[in-house]
Amino acid sequence: MIKVTSSVEIEHDPNEVFQYIADPENNPQWQSGMKSCKWESKHHNWIGSTYIQEASFLGKEIESTFEIIDFQQGYMIKGQSISGTFPITFTRIVESTSNGCKVTAIVEGDPKGVFKIAQPLMTWMVKYSVEKDYQKLKSLFENENSD
Repeated sequence: MIKVTSSVEIEHDPNEVFQYIADPENNPQWQSGMKSCKWESKHHNWIGSTYIQEASFLGKEIESTFEIIDFQQGYMIKGQSISGTFPITFTRIVESTSNGCKVTAIVEGDPKGVFKIAQPLMTWMVKYSVEKDYQKLKSLFENENSD
């Protein structure tokens, strides 16, 4: 089992940051390897809502369907893959701070097959990728402020 937790402080309005990260259609703008994300269900960010994600990881094309399994407006979104090659659950939490907000990501997965054999390496790679993505998210919002 892989479990990675990463946090970043962002000097920006927490509500705007939450709205952005709670919409998976924004994922390709700040998550590496992400090619597209499209809502599949009519309602967005309701428990049970689904979206389809196309990405590449380790040179492999991956299409997954995710379902929102918990949602607290302005604070937390949690989803899990319901199809795809790499079972994964993500949680994104946004908390207000004196300078903006703290965004925490928790990514859990249970690699199968070849990925299971390489689990220690996979854990490191997922942590590296998540930290890089959240630094990019920080830059997106903080550079927007300086315009």
